[in-house]
Amino acid sequence: MTVVTRFAPSPTGYLHVGGARTALFCYLFARHHGGQFELRIEDTDTERSTEASVQAIFDGMQWLGLEYDNEVRFQSKNLPRYHECLERLLDNKLAYYCDCSKERLEKLREKQIKSGEKPKYDGKCRDLNLSKSPETIVRFKTPKTGQVTFIDLVRGEITVANNELDDLVIARADGMPTYNFSVVVDDADMGITHVIRGDDHVNNTPRQINLYKALGFSIPEFAHVPMILGDDGARLSKRHGAVSVMQYAEDGYLPEAVLNYLVRLGWSHGDQEIFSKEEMINYFSFNNVSRAASAFNTQKLDWINHHYMQQADPKRLAILMAEHLEKTGHGHFEVDRLMPLVALFKERVHTINELTDLSLSLLLPISAYDEKSAQKAFKSAAIEPLERVISHCRAVNDWSTADLHQLIADVVAELEVGFGKVGMPVRLALLGQAQGPAIDAIMRILGQQETIHRLQQAIAFINSQTTG
Repeated sequence: MTVVTRFAPSPTGYLHVGGARTALFCYLFARHHGGQFELRIEDTDTERSTEASVQAIFDGMQWLGLEYDNEVRFQSKNLPRYHECLERLLDNKLAYYCDCSKERLEKLREKQIKSGEKPKYDGKCRDLNLSKSPETIVRFKTPKTGQVTFIDLVRGEITVANNELDDLVIARADGMPTYNFSVVVDDADMGITHVIRGDDHVNNTPRQINLYKALGFSIPEFAHVPMILGDDGARLSKRHGAVSVMQYAEDGYLPEAVLNYLVRLGWSHGDQEIFSKEEMINYFSFNNVSRAASAFNTQKLDWINHHYMQQADPKRLAILMAEHLEKTGHGHFEVDRLMPLVALFKERVHTINELTDLSLSLLLPISAYDEKSAQKAFKSAAIEPLERVISHCRAVNDWSTADLHQLIADVVAELEVGFGKVGMPVRLALLGQAQGPAIDAIMRILGQQETIHRLQQAIAFINSQTTG
């Protein structure tokens, strides 16, 4: 048997982190077994489905590198097939028309809740043999006796008595099929062997199994993966930070890092934390998927992304920096100019955006100095060390080969002071802040003219503060 899985999102918003994790598990299971991974867009909710959301799903899948097989299936293009299956159920007396109003159903629900009963449809129209009309919906005749038992690959054996289920709606008054009905038809037609989805669908599974049986379809295996929570234990939402996959791209994360982080949300392979895609495929099994919900931890994602940034090709990071600089309105920068900045700062950062932000002080003119640092380092006594450094810088013939560390050391020796008396004002003058990489590395990247210019700018600032 060829394993066939599917990821079936509704295009009503961005590709959510939880959806992406489900897509990844579907992908890994199929690839591990040498099978197929399909993408289906469940767009029968015409009021909420948008083209922008469809594109967001495509973009997220592409960015993560989750390649699907065959052409994407859109439910909106499969309506004739759904109607054919509906007619089959109606003809075989396995479904029926219902004209109960929303008001009646609401009153019924309120009465059942008040009396402590489980709210469900009471079967009023089940045996009335109503005809189709603009107001009628179609309900499935759920068996009144027996039970549904299935083996969930994550949760184990699950049994639900049929008398716990009601006659679910399988088509609305406008003829549009409902979720539970359309997914059964699609999964059967697509030859899906394993339905992998969030555990919020566990309650749908017995209903769907009854539909598979009524339509004479083979029943797939099921795996319901636990939900993802925020670090406060609540369901993951925008208030916990980014929940859209492409927002992580915007925030400067690498796709392989996000993929690696997602696979560890509910799955493990010993104590290993870092996985290549090939290792994920090789090791993946539902035997190692937890039944418990997973907590999203941004600090862990940052740690993983930092790891991948250290392993990445510096030119790739420089290209991503250039793209971010342009997007954020800082203008166009050549990749070759950014490469030294990658080498200088990448150990200190977790994301491309942090790398870019740190680099701005060396790419753009200094517009302001860190206030606290300036109060400490930019006193009148700092003018002489700055002037001495300028003098030594002017004496350099070949900036690319000069020992700039020795240049600063020579000034320290000449003035017979501690290194901080020279280093602190010089670093602040060159970076605009007191903390940063080695001064000689900063000078090398800035170049001779810009280094001298920034030192002169600092002297002018100190003089303005003194005279002011």
